[in-house]
Amino acid sequence: MDKIGAILLFCLFILTACKGNAQKENSNPENINIPDAAEIDIKYAKGFSVKDFGRYRLVDVRDPVDENSLTYRYALVPRGTRPEGIPGEYTVIETPVERVVCMTALQMSNFIKLEQTDKIVGINSTRFLSNEKINQQLKEKKTSHIGIEGNFDNEVILSIDPDIILVSPFKKGGYDAIRNLGFPLVTFLGYKESSPLGQAEWIKFTAMLLGIEEQANRQFDKIEERYIELQALAATASPRPRVLSGEMHGGNWYVVGGKSYLAHLFEDAGADYFMQNDDESGGFYVDFESVYLQGADADFWRIVNSFDGEFSYGALQQTDPRYADFKAFKERKVIYCSLRHKPFYENTPVEPEVVLADLIKAFHPALLPDHTPVYYEVLNRD
Repeated sequence: MDKIGAILLFCLFILTACKGNAQKENSNPENINIPDAAEIDIKYAKGFSVKDFGRYRLVDVRDPVDENSLTYRYALVPRGTRPEGIPGEYTVIETPVERVVCMTALQMSNFIKLEQTDKIVGINSTRFLSNEKINQQLKEKKTSHIGIEGNFDNEVILSIDPDIILVSPFKKGGYDAIRNLGFPLVTFLGYKESSPLGQAEWIKFTAMLLGIEEQANRQFDKIEERYIELQALAATASPRPRVLSGEMHGGNWYVVGGKSYLAHLFEDAGADYFMQNDDESGGFYVDFESVYLQGADADFWRIVNSFDGEFSYGALQQTDPRYADFKAFKERKVIYCSLRHKPFYENTPVEPEVVLADLIKAFHPALLPDHTPVYYEVLNRD
């Protein structure tokens, strides 16, 4: 063999070897990147953070209002792979998930918004369930009722074989009983976000589990744009009304603090919450006298309930005659949402811009003259 032939043979050998190594590397699941995974940029949510390592994502979840709380750690990997380098304290979740159990309406709201209700194979409550698709899935046995908190039906859960079970660990859910079933429990803390946009941004968390990050980014961008636009509009309003919220239940009045989700909504809608000087982000019970002292002169009164029948000022007064002493009652400025007729908990977590528009319409109707209320409207039945 001459010198030129030897060189050609050597080059051919190197080329073949490189091609073989490339094929071997590409066939190795350890080197598969998360397919079509758009970047996740968290702007408002405080309850989860994301680190992208190409072959997997590390997601940390913690209480948004308590930085010292327990952190729940998840590694999201492409289905069928086990990449190297994942820290041992992370629970591995194969994505996209295809079978999910939802424990709260807020969790379901994410799947509804992302048009992924077919992924919900189990729910724990059907009370006031309005979504037509999920109701149809229940009828067709594509979604199952798994029992209630503290009394889950383990046989049903085993039969539906979920990829993950979404849980809210700070609630009394009896999760220890289902923890031993072998299905990953994924902590979902969107309900603890104090920012309306922060709560809505949890659709990005859900989208990472479903493998539809780009879709979630687009949808959230629209939510954010409209919310900020309405917020700026409401900031021009004057004067700012004061708003009372809640009702008496079992001898006590449940209120949320001045740093809460609801307080932020009122502020963004151009109003002042009657508990705005309170530093709590969560809720607590107070007696009637405390509410009366601070809220009797409020200009508006926000009520959300599941009243059985036609809710009216007369019905409200029958539940407690003292309500008639409130300024908002006398001036017929109760802002009402019926849980029996509107999908409040199923939709509003991911539609803060719609809720904001409803509130602006109530507080400052001249700012949105053409808006038709979706959830909240001023009660007009005596």
